[in-house]
Amino acid sequence: MGKIIVLLFGSFLVYCTLDFPDWGDPGSPASTHVSPYYIEQTLEDTSVPNIVTAVLADYRGYDTMFETIVIFTAVAACFLLLRKIKSDEPETRMYRHIPTGTTFRIKKGGRYPRESVDFERIDLQWVPYGVVIKTTCRLIIPFIQIFALYVIAHGHHSPGGGFQGGVILGASVIVYAISSNLRSSLNRFGERIAVLLCTLGVFLYAATGGLCLLLGANYLDYSALAPIFGVDPVTARSHGILMVEIGVGMAVMAAMISLYYNLSSGGKFDEGL
Repeated sequence: MGKIIVLLFGSFLVYCTLDFPDWGDPGSPASTHVSPYYIEQTLEDTSVPNIVTAVLADYRGYDTMFETIVIFTAVAACFLLLRKIKSDEPETRMYRHIPTGTTFRIKKGGRYPRESVDFERIDLQWVPYGVVIKTTCRLIIPFIQIFALYVIAHGHHSPGGGFQGGVILGASVIVYAISSNLRSSLNRFGERIAVLLCTLGVFLYAATGGLCLLLGANYLDYSALAPIFGVDPVTARSHGILMVEIGVGMAVMAAMISLYYNLSSGGKFDEGL
C-alpha cells in the first residue's frame, strides 16, 4: 500500500512539472520580474556587490536561517544515532617507540606506556609514519584557515560566504586528523567545542533577527541595526549580512568536524581515520 501511495504521489508531482516554464525560458516570471530586480537593485538596497550572498542572507534570509538549523539538526541526529557515551576500553592498543620506530601491541589488562615524547599511541589499523605528509599538512593548514576566514569575511563582496568558508575551516581540522590521528585532533578541537560552536552559530543568526525585532523592525531587517553600527540603513544591511555569515560559518565548520568525528570512529571517539 505504501509503495502505491508513493507512486501515485510521485506521478502527481511529475504531472505538475508540465506547467513549469521551460528551463532557461527568458519569458518566465523569475526571469522577467524577480531576477531583474535583484540584478538592478541589490547594490542600492544592501550595499553588497555579491548578488548571490545578498539573496541568500538578506532577501531570503529566513530560508537560509532554516538551512542552518537543518545542519544543526543533522549534527544532533548523528550524535544520537552514532555516539557511544560509555565506550568500552579497546581489547588491544598499539604504541610506537618514536626513537626506534618499534611498534608494541598491548592487550587489555597490560601496562600502557606513560604519555611521553618517546611513546606515541597509534591506531590498530596503522599505516607507516609519514613524516612528509604530517609536515606538509602542518605547514598548509594555517594558510587554509586564513583563506577560510577571508572567504567568510569577504563573502558579501566577492565569491564566498559562510557556507563555503565554514566548509574550508572544517576541512582544515579534518586534514589534521587524517595526517595525524583522531585523538590529536580531539585534543585541539574537542567534541564539546564543536557542539558549542554549532549551537552558537545558529544562535548568532537567530539572535541577529531578534535584535532587529527589538529595535522595532521586521525580523532579519538589518537596516534596523544602523544606530548600533553608526552607519546608514543600507550599509547596516551589509553589516547584518556579515554577522549572519559568521554564524553560518561557525555552524557549518562545527557540523563538518562533529560529523567526521562520529562517522570515522563509529561514535567511539577513540580510533578512526
